[in-house]
Formats: sequence, structure tokens, C-alpha cells
Amino acid sequence: MSGTVVRQRKLYEEVAKRLEQRIADGDFAPSDPLPSERELMEAYGVGRPAIREALFHLQNLGLVELRSGTRARVTRPTPRSVVDGLSITARHMLAAPDGIRNFQGVRVFFETGLARHAALHATEQDLADFEAALEDNRESIGDFGRFERTDVAFHYVLAEIPRNPIFTAIHAAFAEWLLEQRQTTLAPGVDVISYKAHRAIFEAVAARDADRADQAMREHLEFVALRYADVSEAR
Repeated sequence: MSGTVVRQRKLYEEVAKRLEQRIADGDFAPSDPLPSERELMEAYGVGRPAIREALFHLQNLGLVELRSGTRARVTRPTPRSVVDGLSITARHMLAAPDGIRNFQGVRVFFETGLARHAALHATEQDLADFEAALEDNRESIGDFGRFERTDVAFHYVLAEIPRNPIFTAIHAAFAEWLLEQRQTTLAPGVDVISYKAHRAIFEAVAARDADRADQAMREHLEFVALRYADVSEAR
């Protein structure tokens, strides 16, 4: 009889699955400490290495917090902790052929959507915050370190406007994952070009013109991508 080979689950995976289910069932609430390692060893009939691997696995899922000298404590996953859990995988994907280009494409899709949403839904306070971020960006021209920070802050305002913490977590992740791209593209004069692009995005959002905001953001990010490709090829 033919069939599919069933992979035997590792001990730590079985322990992690059972603990995860108990957390989901409410046996342990957020901030509650888990039983000690010895108690868990006795409860599941496994050694200390399996317990520790299970706890590290749950920490990577954002379900527990580990601190030296204290019991593991249950935590509530946050959008940032979930996205942070993808960092190692993302870095491997970025290093693969076409990795940067693929992430650039996702960023364009994500940020043009944010620009379009902002044009349609930004409050007066949102626009004031966006304008302040633009002014900070203008004042940083010529100071690459500061310009980089104000560049991120300008785009971050757009991620805040939907009032959805998942968007800000994704934005923060892209800012980290594509850090090398941003640092590579900065050069004398390029900061001025980027600032002008930011101003065009702001003006489109402030005018409540979603199509123009989408296009302005798209042109800005496509310029950054082309600039990065040109500099990388010249190395």
C-alpha cells in the first residue's frame, strides 16, 4: 500500500503545540507566568532542552517573554512582534536574486495605497503632522544622517493615518529591511530630488487628489529603485 511518509514531530514542537493550545484556551492569560521548567518537564515527560526549545519557539511567535532568572511569562502578540518574527526570513529573501527588486515592488504597492488612502481620509491634524514631517525633511537637506531619519518619518506619517497598527509595523519593517538601499541612494543633490518628491506627495494628499498622490508616490519610489540599481551596478 502506497502512502505519504508522516514526519514525526520533534519533542519541542509537541510541547510548544500543547502550551500554545493552553494559552489559546485561556489556561494562561497575558502576563501570567508559565510553570517552571522542572514542572513542565514533569508534566510533559521530556528533558530540559526540549522545554527550552519550546519556550524559544513560543517567544518567536510572540506568545511568551523570556527573561533570565524568572519564569517565562505569557504575552499578547503585537503586530510589530509578528512582523519582527519574519525578519530572518526577509533577510534571506533580500539576499536572493531579485530579492531587492521584489521587496521594492511590494513597497510600491503598499505605499501608493497609503498615499491614496491619506488623500481620501486624512484629518486636518494628519495633514498638519504630514506637513511638519515634510518641513523637517527640508531642513535636513545636506545632512545625510538626519535626512535619512526625516525621510523615514515622512513616510511613517502615511502609515499612521489608517489608525491600523499592522500598517505601522509593516512600514517599520520595510524601513529596516531596505536600510542598505536608502543609504546607498543618498548623495549630494539626491536629497533635494527626494525632498521635492516628498513635497509633491504632500501637495497631492493635501489637495485630496488620490490619483495624483498615488502617481507621485509611485514616481518617487521608482526613482529610488532606479538610483539604487545604477549605484549598485557601478560598484
